[in-house]
Amino acid sequence: MNTVELEREFKRKVSDEIDVEREGIDRYIVYTPFMFDDGDHFVIVLKKHDDRWRFTDEGHTFMHMSYGEIDLSHGTRKGIIDQVLLSFRLANDGGELCLEVPDDQYGDALFSFVLALVKISDTAYWTRERVRSTFMEDFRTFLEEKIPSQRRTFDYYDRQHDPESKYPVDCKVNGVSRPLLVFGINNDSKCQYAQIALLQFEKWGQKFRSMAIFEDQEQINRSVLARFTDVVENQFASLGTRDRMEKYLDEVLSGS
Repeated sequence: MNTVELEREFKRKVSDEIDVEREGIDRYIVYTPFMFDDGDHFVIVLKKHDDRWRFTDEGHTFMHMSYGEIDLSHGTRKGIIDQVLLSFRLANDGGELCLEVPDDQYGDALFSFVLALVKISDTAYWTRERVRSTFMEDFRTFLEEKIPSQRRTFDYYDRQHDPESKYPVDCKVNGVSRPLLVFGINNDSKCQYAQIALLQFEKWGQKFRSMAIFEDQEQINRSVLARFTDVVENQFASLGTRDRMEKYLDEVLSGS
């Protein structure tokens, strides 16, 4: 396997900010820009196991989450993680998360592996964030008030390309030549997820516009925000920018 070819494939499929370093025989370290909320990057290794290539985090994801005394053994968080593993076909090998590469599709497999890690890491933030914040409820209420019911679809996913709903969108605005995909962003993980989802829609050749509303844009890691800015068309720092958001949505709804 050629490191240069691997890196080129990963950049084409996932992100230009990916580097690959060979470390021994049949083992490659994959450096990506994706990270936990505290700024630590995901550990991703591509290596051969029983004559099959697979991506692995070598146990780092769950270990990192355990530092915050997060219980992964039961409850809602475990249920969400189990669903992510099932949806993205990841194996949990004694705490090590693994994904076999099917039919030499290294770029696609890395894309799925990264998105799964983003979704899993977000559960560390999930419970406490939803207890203390009504942002997502306020976000939805704003869109319900502004967009007629027949023109919006909450929790949208592309049934043709994504029947398992791996890349859901918080809200899709319909009835225009280029549908508007809207995301509510309340933490770094959601920002990274939205970036990956938009890149996936681009890969599918979809024609769309995109919009993000932040709970507090200043709380988002600067590097994460910079990368997201490269892919999203329009973004608003908080729900406090209501007048600007309403003006933009009026333009979209009128087909401007």
